[in-house]
Amino acid sequence: MTSLIEYEQSTGLVREVYDDIRTTRQTDEINNFWKAIANHPPTLQRTWAMLKEVMGGPGELDPLVRELIYIAVSATNGCDYCIASHKAAAVKKGMTDTMFGELMSIVGAANMTNRLANGFQVPVDEKFKRPV
Repeated sequence: MTSLIEYEQSTGLVREVYDDIRTTRQTDEINNFWKAIANHPPTLQRTWAMLKEVMGGPGELDPLVRELIYIAVSATNGCDYCIASHKAAAVKKGMTDTMFGELMSIVGAANMTNRLANGFQVPVDEKFKRPV
């Protein structure tokens, strides 16, 4: 298991990123994900900058929809950590147990039909193709 770099032990670039995480999220906590990838400061910095923009920056998708998408992809990829952390964030943004159940039903259905379409090598209908 990767060692976790706690806030109190952080210095330099890691401390800068940790401070930005704490300020942006308005919390003193640093999640284990960040503590683990802090073992490689450039990855920590790059990943935080990307997620800060994608999950918190301006856009057409509201914050709950963003979290639901993150959960769906995390479930498909089998990332227990990401499912747990983004489920907690989604609950804070208004997700109910019923919404989570519907989301998991959609994820399951999409994964099944994706595998069937790939396995049967189904050609895309002309009406679904974008005009050239």
